[in-house]
Amino acid sequence: MKILGIGNAIVDVLCRVDDEFLQKNSLTKSTMKLIDEDEFKNLISNLSIEETISGGSVANSIVGLSQLGNNVGFIGKIKNDDLGQKYEDGLEKEKVKYLYEKKEESIPTGSCLILITPDSERTMCTFLGIAGKISEEDINSNDIKNSEITFLEGYLWDEGNPKKAFNKAIESSNKVAMSLSDLFCVERHKKDFLNLVKHKLDIVFANEQEILNLLSTKSFEDVIDFCKAQKKDIVITRGEKGSIAVKGNDVYECRAEKNLNITDLTGAGDLFAAGYLHGIINNLSVNESLQNGTKLSSKIIQQIGARLVNN
Repeated sequence: MKILGIGNAIVDVLCRVDDEFLQKNSLTKSTMKLIDEDEFKNLISNLSIEETISGGSVANSIVGLSQLGNNVGFIGKIKNDDLGQKYEDGLEKEKVKYLYEKKEESIPTGSCLILITPDSERTMCTFLGIAGKISEEDINSNDIKNSEITFLEGYLWDEGNPKKAFNKAIESSNKVAMSLSDLFCVERHKKDFLNLVKHKLDIVFANEQEILNLLSTKSFEDVIDFCKAQKKDIVITRGEKGSIAVKGNDVYECRAEKNLNITDLTGAGDLFAAGYLHGIINNLSVNESLQNGTKLSSKIIQQIGARLVNN
């Protein structure tokens, strides 16, 4: 297997809202907030659902890699319930090997309410459900060892069992990639994430805001200097400013595509990572890998949801 993703198995529920809805519910635009089941039901009670689809950050990347013809798999915890079955069916439809056997659980399958405002920004309210209870028992070391790269998401990191699962995966991996996932994630786990970036990861994905926060700096030059010092592959998306990859002392840049009909920014980072990793596992250059990531992220933001259609 080329890449095995491990992440939160979340069913995405997409709804269009106005800015007033975010303000009324004390939500910060473009971030992810963890909520409980009651909050989820309350928020969704007055909304019209546009689409429901198997999601989760790394799962979106893995599906993108599969659509590009790569042999990939995914581990994420679901319950043996209706949403769990839909989740599993969704991955199998996309030819992703789902390497987790669902069980009866006391907590339901996780779900994420994705609120899309008129400016195409997405604000996420996530009820992790059983996804957030992943443990080391859910990780098969042989599956990890049989994959060239293990791809993890910062969303998955939490003290207790998830952290143990994370560490088991890293210890069993041939090469480890990780996305920092979200600004609030970085703020919550800054010390741990910095340690991971410095000592345990081979490939790191972040957006500009996340990496600046991780390093407690406002200077992008500081970011470049830090990345060079790590002697690994650190990839940063910068919105309209494009993207860069720092590998050793070399800095590679890729311009953003122009004149796009932006509809929904959900999955932009996930599909960027898919395109970049596709390049890496198929022995393309860093510049070609950045171009692949840019191409996929440009496609995904011109449609609703985080799964490419007509790719």
